[in-house]
Formats: sequence, structure tokens, C-alpha cells
Amino acid sequence: MTPQEEQIFNARAAQAQSLQQAQLLIEALPWIKEATGKTVVIKYGGAAMTDNTLRADVMSDIVLMKIIGLNPIIVHGGGNEISQLSEKLGLPVEFKDGMRVTTPEVMDVVKMVLIGKVNQELVGQMNAHGHLAVGLSGADGHTIKAEPISDELGLTGNITQIDTTLLHDLISSNYVPIIASVAVGADGNSYNVNADMAAGKIAAAIGAHKVIFLTDVDGLYADFSDKTSLISRLTLEQAVGMQRSGGLSAGMIPKIQACVTALAAGVSRAHILNGTIPHALLLEIFTNEGVGTMIMRDEQGTEESSFNNYPLEGLASKLHSRD
Repeated sequence: MTPQEEQIFNARAAQAQSLQQAQLLIEALPWIKEATGKTVVIKYGGAAMTDNTLRADVMSDIVLMKIIGLNPIIVHGGGNEISQLSEKLGLPVEFKDGMRVTTPEVMDVVKMVLIGKVNQELVGQMNAHGHLAVGLSGADGHTIKAEPISDELGLTGNITQIDTTLLHDLISSNYVPIIASVAVGADGNSYNVNADMAAGKIAAAIGAHKVIFLTDVDGLYADFSDKTSLISRLTLEQAVGMQRSGGLSAGMIPKIQACVTALAAGVSRAHILNGTIPHALLLEIFTNEGVGTMIMRDEQGTEESSFNNYPLEGLASKLHSRD
């Protein structure tokens, strides 16, 4: 190949790549139009949150979602890090029926890890793109209220109420709330609540367009031991049936319960994605194929008309390099 032929070949290859990128944008257009101005609740956890590179990529994807016109709300836990710090401090790591036994001492660890460490790390990585993220816990503004599940579980709480006032204020000011799954009780105590359930109930209360669960598996399986049995989509009715059948894996039970809670309250779709897949959020929301499992309210994925839409005026002022 002569230098001139090589130059022509490279130019055509670059043109083909540009056309492919343009086609991806065209494919995304109807999905962008559908979602613009609407709220998406993202429950973030698993390896995608603990791996620094993956976490940076996910935060970048969420910033892009915000720029395109969605209003993301992030809810996170951090169970593995809570267990690790508890062990270092010589505190017992105990579970009953899949729920952590939260003594007052363990509750202090929960707050240190979720509010003081994980939350601030996520805020810092998102704010590398501008002044977008605001970190808070469910106790702030009494956003998540809870009560004790049982004396045996201590300060492990059951969510009783969501107050969306603070979240509406942040979204309308073009911020991205990042919420640690710590709640407040009527007794003034802090409670350790399940982050999946917190995400589902926040999505239901705020009138979200979608709720998305980023986890370590590719989605929901008909038979978890059979990796060819991944379910790409199902209805709310089918999800309730699976829930009642008792065939769900332990880690999937709270996610499906959270999906059912959100969909029954009017959220149109719930998604369970493998957060270790690069750009899984973008692939699921903005492409025809998508990844993971999508649960719809009905066969047609009917949408409610009561979604809260927010204008994006003032967003550009937040999108600059961190000072």
C-alpha cells in the first residue's frame, strides 16, 4: 500500500467510525425524547461501586444522563465495607434472615462507612465533572423515616415514610442527590435500612420514570444456576408471581420487592443491570437492545402522566472543571 493509498484508507476508516457514532446518536434520540425532564432513581452497589475505575465510569455516565436531560437520584449502601470495618473494630458481624443485626456500636460503623466514606467518595467523583452532586443521608430533611423491625435486629429499620421535599428542591436546582441508606426514626435514632427498598420507595414517592438497580449479576434468572436462563423482560404481575413462588435467590429478593413497590405505585419500568458492564446504564436507557432485565407495569409498558418534569435552566453553570 502506497502512502497515498494508506492515507485514503485511514480517512475512510475514520469516516466509517464517525458514521457509526452518528447512528448510535440517532438510535438514542427517541429514548432521549422519552426520558427528558424525568426522574430516574439509581440504586448503586456491588463491585461497580467498590472498583475505583468502574465507579468513575458510572459517575461519568450519570453526569451524561443529567446533561441529556434526565434527573438522576442515586441511592447507595455499602454492606461489605460495613462488615470489614466492624471486623477491624472487633464488633460482631451477625445476620438474621438475611438482615444485619445492628447494635448501637454497629450503627456508628454504618454511619461512618455510608455517610462519611462511601457517600463522600461518590460525591467527589461526580463533582470532578462540575458542581453537580449533593451528598446526604436519608436522615437529612427526614427524607427516609423508619421504625425498628424487631428487638432482635436492633437498629435495623423498616422504611415507613419518604419525604421528597429536599429531593424536589435539589432536583429543581439541577443537583444530583446521592443518598446513603441511613434513615431516622420517630424516636430520633438512626436506622440502618436496605438500600434496595430505599430506592424503590423513593422512586414510588417522587413519581420517578424508572428505577434502576446496579448489581453484580446480569439480571434476573429463571434459574440462577443456569446462566442461559436470563430473563430480559417481564411484567409486574409476572414479577409478583416469581416473588410468591419462593424461587428467587437471597440477594434478588429485596430488589424484586423494591421493583414491585415502585411499579405498583406508578413507576413505569424497573431495570436490574450488571454494573460491571461498561456503560450498562447508557446501554439500557438509550439503545434498542439494552442489557439486563426490565420489569414493566404491563405488557405495553404503559406510562403514567403524573411524572414530575424539571427544566434544565442553570445546569451549564455547574458543568465546569472542579476548582
